Amino acid sequence: MNMPDLTDDERRRVERMRDAVPFLKLVGIEVESVGPGTATLLLPVREELTRNDGIMHGGAVASVIDSAFAFAIIPLLAENERTVTVDLTIHYLRPLSGGAARTHARVVRAGRRVITVSAEVFDENEKLAATALSTYLRITT
Repeated sequence: MNMPDLTDDERRRVERMRDAVPFLKLVGIEVESVGPGTATLLLPVREELTRNDGIMHGGAVASVIDSAFAFAIIPLLAENERTVTVDLTIHYLRPLSGGAARTHARVVRAGRRVITVSAEVFDENEKLAATALSTYLRITT
């Protein structure tokens, strides 16, 4: 995992999240890179994640998008803050049937209570396969 622009504390929080979320392992999501307000995650296309005709299921694509959003947000949070997803809008533009779904997420705006993030998903040929926009709510623990 590439994290050159993070502080040691931010790096520890990202690594802790990666190791603490069993869903990432279950689905096979790989964290490629994380920076302040950015993240790139990969989800290899596997038979278990496909629907008919060998196309990656939309729910699997949504999962890697939501996970990329979370990793982009983590470095921007205080130690006592968490987030929850408020909404998620995805536009599926082309089917994913091989290689991996490479998802680039970035924070568009990080307000005091609401964080807005966007993402682009690319297929194995680096063609745009989906776009997404989401908002998250900050929660202080």
